[in-house]
Amino acid sequence: MKLNNINVLEILKRIKDPESGKDIVSLDAINSLLVEDNKISFSIILPSGNPFKKSIEKACIKLIRREFSNNIEIDINVVSKLKTKKVTLGRTDAQKVLPGVKNILAIASGKGGVGKSTVAANLAIALAQSGAKVGLLDADVYGPSQPKMFGVEGERPHVKKIDGKDIIMPVEKFGVKMLSIGFFVKPEDALIWRGAMATSALQQFIKDTAWGKLDYLLIDLPPGTGDIHLTMVQTVPVTASVIVSTPQQVAIADALRGVGMFRANKIEVPVIGFIENMAWFTPAELPNNKYYIFGKDGLKELSEKMNIPLLGQIPIVQSICESGDDGKPVALNSKSSTGLAFIELAQNIAKKIEERNKNISPTKKVEIDPNASCAK
Repeated sequence: MKLNNINVLEILKRIKDPESGKDIVSLDAINSLLVEDNKISFSIILPSGNPFKKSIEKACIKLIRREFSNNIEIDINVVSKLKTKKVTLGRTDAQKVLPGVKNILAIASGKGGVGKSTVAANLAIALAQSGAKVGLLDADVYGPSQPKMFGVEGERPHVKKIDGKDIIMPVEKFGVKMLSIGFFVKPEDALIWRGAMATSALQQFIKDTAWGKLDYLLIDLPPGTGDIHLTMVQTVPVTASVIVSTPQQVAIADALRGVGMFRANKIEVPVIGFIENMAWFTPAELPNNKYYIFGKDGLKELSEKMNIPLLGQIPIVQSICESGDDGKPVALNSKSSTGLAFIELAQNIAKKIEERNKNISPTKKVEIDPNASCAK
């Protein structure tokens, strides 16, 4: 039997979950299936507390080796579904734009170079591996990086005619639907666009794309505050935002401005938390050591001062950089310390969004004077 995705899924249909009595493929338990040369990797998503997780994993390994080869390398991550039974709606759904998307999460940073896009990519994958339906919109039109991080630089989204209108079909990888301006330009080309061109592209990616039904649409914003940010909140009702920053004081000062933008009058998008990236450096040969090269607890202190939760701290580890460059984000490996950090971050964000939806009314699109430089 030839080793490919279709054949792997076919044989995995023979594995049944004793708790439900159904095979793990029909249960949609298989996610992020990747077959390369002599290696197979995938995730098995099962409800929390399922007592058969280990036996199902062992059965998968035994069957794959029996059908293909004893020498095949198999990497299986068994993950629990999101603790919430049903992801709630955090936006008004009367509008025509993105009617199937329950929650829109803006991922922002006050300045560049803090690893915001890396966090966005791994967060999207971690949420998808936990059982959620996830989309990722790369809104950083001047510096799109998601195609490279997902290993899909060479792909081009195709267009379908739906009800007489051209609709973009997003690229799907690792269980995440994704769209980026990076799919439409050469990697070496610089985008020299005026603000109106950039915002027009963002609006098209939002309105003219078949996102379908999603629990979360993550929007990876450009650093700073500007036209793209205002266009986003004017185009769709944003459920919530998170701010990514490093611990150094310069970055924290810019993070403050990011919070100020979302809290501005008439924008008023809830900031549900901070994410501290590059919190410390841990060398591969000394996994228990922490070196605070950008300072210690800078964002933690700000979160306490502003009463905004610190949702997660992500260390600097060489594997994060390498995996992003190779198109295989570290969140795919839930057995690694960094993979676990992103899984915990995903659970924290899912929990905060549920709390936000319970305690705050659904968001609406922002009405801003087009001639104003900021919200009035």
